[in-house]
Amino acid sequence: MQVEESISCPYCGQEFGLVIDTSVGLQRFTTDCEVCCRPFEVVVESEPGEILSLDVLGN
Repeated sequence: MQVEESISCPYCGQEFGLVIDTSVGLQRFTTDCEVCCRPFEVVVESEPGEILSLDVLGN
């Protein structure tokens, strides 16, 4: 099950939506900001249909 979560870029502060697949319990991946294009890491803990925690980490 996918859930959309709003996150903010740790560099420029721009807010945008990110779709998370909650069928995976623990995820760690890198994505790019839609505005400043800088990469950052996202760490998500979830259970089906619900995000338990979401952290956005800059370098």
